[in-house]
Amino acid sequence: MADQPDYDDDDIERRRQMLYWRLLTDVFEQQDSAHNFDEVTQEVTSELSLPKELLDPNVGVDTITQRHPGLRGDFEHLMPAAEGYDPEEGEDEDGEGGLEPTPYDDPHDPGTLRRAIVLSKLLINVFGPNASRSTVNAQQYNQWTRDVGALERAFGFQAGQLRGQQRGPSMGVGAGRGVGNGFDINDEQLTEGLRAMERDIIKRMALREVLEDDKLAEKVTPSMPLLEQLLRDKSNLSGTALKNAKMLIRKYVDELAQVLLLEVEKAAVGKIDYSVPPKRVFRNLDLKRTIWNNLTNYDPEEKRLYVDKMFYRHTATKKTANRLIIVVDQSGSMVDSMVNCTILASIFAGLPNVDAHLVAYDTRYVDLTDWVHDPFEVLLRTNLGGGTEGMVCMECVRAKIVNPKSTAVVWISDFYDWDNDALFTALKGMKESGVHLIPVGSVSSSGYLSINGWFKKRLKEIEAPLISGSVKTLIKEIKQFVAT
Repeated sequence: MADQPDYDDDDIERRRQMLYWRLLTDVFEQQDSAHNFDEVTQEVTSELSLPKELLDPNVGVDTITQRHPGLRGDFEHLMPAAEGYDPEEGEDEDGEGGLEPTPYDDPHDPGTLRRAIVLSKLLINVFGPNASRSTVNAQQYNQWTRDVGALERAFGFQAGQLRGQQRGPSMGVGAGRGVGNGFDINDEQLTEGLRAMERDIIKRMALREVLEDDKLAEKVTPSMPLLEQLLRDKSNLSGTALKNAKMLIRKYVDELAQVLLLEVEKAAVGKIDYSVPPKRVFRNLDLKRTIWNNLTNYDPEEKRLYVDKMFYRHTATKKTANRLIIVVDQSGSMVDSMVNCTILASIFAGLPNVDAHLVAYDTRYVDLTDWVHDPFEVLLRTNLGGGTEGMVCMECVRAKIVNPKSTAVVWISDFYDWDNDALFTALKGMKESGVHLIPVGSVSSSGYLSINGWFKKRLKEIEAPLISGSVKTLIKEIKQFVAT
């Protein structure tokens, strides 16, 4: 770090306040009435020997760190973890939550001004004028997504987590860390805010014009809001635009499939089937058990162990075919769930002895089982939007239940249904027949969705508690059923 100016405590505090006021005026687009804040910020930046690009919202964070490698550490370690901090547990070795004090946290240290400028750069690039342009081109949208990535790294999130493209533990603000004095939001609120911003940016991006240009389309970073827009508009596209739309949909689906596949692989495996005799091959030989059970045959004079019986490990898992029926509400509020569950259905359909079926509905239904192995094709056949009327697909689902005890029905909806009583009675009947009923409130990237409280209470009464928001919990439930 370059030599710091000789500030006294009052100088540091006054400049720090001005820097954060300038941040607020830029985020809320009040720059015209706050010229003094800009002037002070320019002076402080110069005094700290920092590049002027830090004050230009049109310059991306990655561009700055490429031109000025010395600033990489400032952006990468803006929220440094305390020694001994465990992001899984949310506390340090002493049992206290949060971070240990750092030089940046001392309001009397000039370094706090440097941190304020770096933090302001990140927040202005993500939440400032770049996100509120009347028109947005593909390059500007792509730069915004990369700046969000820089924000994720700075706050300890996994890449893509705030935009709903990744899941996992974080050291982000929702894990008990503030971003600055008085800045107190959790992961869910931050994710929802950024997702809403991204949807709005995409609406202003003139997406059809971008899709008509192969070079521009290649620059676009796929995301859930983009996927939603493409799926809603696909019937109006043709030629080059349709080709590029399919390219972006497939790219996003393939990337998300890799993430979900890892979650499935990490879930518990099937139980050993002890009713099947162990296969008598060398790789299954239980050497310790064989030696132990033949110790009485040991000849101390010859120093030899004579083996009368060999013991082998059981490795066979149960082979009973399980039928998995995934029913997804494809109304407008359930886009995330439709995408996630389409991919999950294809993954489980690829497992041995799993007979997977997929049905989507709003006020009509479509049986997508023929395409269950290809989530890309499934999504192209969906029509997002409309109301929620679960009974329209009930006869289709019932016809698929041949052996109730070896069938699981995963019903995904916000359960704001046209006829709550009829749908609940039908689901209750399924459970009473022996079907393993798994009602799911959402399988969204952020985990947030409004669920019908009436349904939630009634499902709990019949011992079919509603899963909400956690794709990991759903995977565990499905895999546990498949393995039994």
